[in-house]
Amino acid sequence: MVGSRRLSPADRERRTDEPMTRTHAEAAFRAASDAEWHQLAVKALKGADFEAKLVSRTLDDIRIEPLYAKAAGDHARPARSGPGAWRVVQRIDHSDPDMARTQALDDLDHGASGLALVFADAPSARGFGLADASALARALDGVMIDLISLRLETGANAVAVARGLLDLVRGQGLDLDSLDLDFGLDPFSALARAGDAGVVEPMLDGAAELAGRFGLDTASRVLRADGRVWHEAGASEAQELALTLAAGVASLRGLERRGLSLDLARRRLGFLLAVDADEFLGIAKFRALRRLWARVEAACGLDPRAIRLDAETSFRMTTRRDPHVNLLRSTVAAFSAGLGGADSVAVLPFTIALGLPDADARRIARNTQTILLEESGLGHVVDPAGGAGGFEALTDALCEKAWVLFQTIEAAGGLVGALESGWVGREIAAVADKREREVRRRKLPITGTSAYPDLAETPPPVLAPRREEANATPGLATRRTAEPFERLRDRAEAITARRGRRPQIFLANLGTPAAFGARAGFAKDLFEASGIAAPMNDGFATVDDLVEAAVTSGADAVCLCSSDEVYERETGHAVYEGETLVEEVARRLVAAGITHVVLAGRPGERETAYRHAGVEAFIFVGCDALDYPGRILDRLDEALR
Repeated sequence: MVGSRRLSPADRERRTDEPMTRTHAEAAFRAASDAEWHQLAVKALKGADFEAKLVSRTLDDIRIEPLYAKAAGDHARPARSGPGAWRVVQRIDHSDPDMARTQALDDLDHGASGLALVFADAPSARGFGLADASALARALDGVMIDLISLRLETGANAVAVARGLLDLVRGQGLDLDSLDLDFGLDPFSALARAGDAGVVEPMLDGAAELAGRFGLDTASRVLRADGRVWHEAGASEAQELALTLAAGVASLRGLERRGLSLDLARRRLGFLLAVDADEFLGIAKFRALRRLWARVEAACGLDPRAIRLDAETSFRMTTRRDPHVNLLRSTVAAFSAGLGGADSVAVLPFTIALGLPDADARRIARNTQTILLEESGLGHVVDPAGGAGGFEALTDALCEKAWVLFQTIEAAGGLVGALESGWVGREIAAVADKREREVRRRKLPITGTSAYPDLAETPPPVLAPRREEANATPGLATRRTAEPFERLRDRAEAITARRGRRPQIFLANLGTPAAFGARAGFAKDLFEASGIAAPMNDGFATVDDLVEAAVTSGADAVCLCSSDEVYERETGHAVYEGETLVEEVARRLVAAGITHVVLAGRPGERETAYRHAGVEAFIFVGCDALDYPGRILDRLDEALR
């Protein structure tokens, strides 16, 4: 290399053999200050706004910095309630007890170490599940309850199902205190879904009765503080934590009023959180709940002890379109829950939004965790996020936000009062609406649904389609994030079936591929996310060619695509003096009978002129991606009536 000094063999040997001391390392890798890093980052952004580009905020308005230093001081290490890795739990949600038994035995034979047995009245049933307690014996026939963890997913009939399980355990001669059972009595999720406070007291009565049948140190839980009902309604992370915390405190109070000591009451209580594909927030949320509950225990005069905290991958994040992407989402979610300290993780099969998953989807759900545990070894380290600046900062911020919300709930009379007053519904709806706005503007893109859609996809099989009407509820309802785009895709499919061809938009690509490529790709992605085909083309040599191709295509609308420079190029038309290329093309298209013209890009100061020429709408990064496609489908629906 020109200007370099060639090392002699002796120099090379000496440099290899000499150990690098701390002084050498510090000289070679000088620690840069935050100010120096910030200055270099600003320089690299070349004038772009630092805050806008590198700093983000969660829906709880928690600031996410681009860089964190190592966390200072000692931090409490959230730990699982037992030693070793988390348990692999599989949902059993078939409505037929014999088929449920087949599922359970297959899952346990192939990697699962726990089961979640779903009943049809459970808030998490989603249209499936066993009918009632009479199905228990058949569904669990052959299952060695003493070798696994068993969680019941129940609703209004929770007490009857719990008693049925106790009868089954006694009939098998098992030692009740040696089992790992979660009876899943959850009066507050039932209240949130049903909107009727009448379910709370009877369920707490049943919980107190059941709790008295166990010894102090059994691993079994009777009551559950479940975060899924809040998560699926659209809650933020801090809201989910606060409401789960409030459910836990309300459970303690309910058992204490029925004569149980606070120490015994807390031992009969378990927790469950949903986890989505936001890795950092997912890990922080699980760590935060353990810290928050330790604070509650201390406030009750109890020495904090490890809680039983289970996880299930988020149903809210699943999609019906391109559902194979759910495999990636669930993998990240399971990873986050495991590293966040979950005692068990249930991965929802990737077809769960479509209906009752088949054996292949269930197998992949099991194997997702098997790979994380057995091949990646993620269960070997306790709290691997501990001490990392970013995770500790997020955990602290979530604790702070959630505690303030929890205090607000307590001031409103506790969870029951906050639910009955409508406060919980209003607070969650505000966050859910904000998330939906960001989804519609594709600031929160959903791969395969709002981004990179595949109009030619073939849906994977399910055992039975999901019954959407089963989701109807007077209280908090499930809101899957992808639903706004899925509804438009469904409308487009219905129009296709009725008229024999898919809604289509013609991409009027102006100039060279280098000029129109970016915006044409953007427009294609945007329209096809709503089920409207947007075939790509190589552009057109003349305006005459473009107009002829647009008319011949029979498309339902035309989208002009190119760079601002091409858009604003003056045509030199003798009659239309000063006319730009956009204006000429729009005017010619309207004259040819194409009345629906949209432009890809922000019009800026030329909006009035463009609209006067015939452009009726504009699409751009950050616009409502469902607005104009929805208008196209509205027109087609009206024409088909």
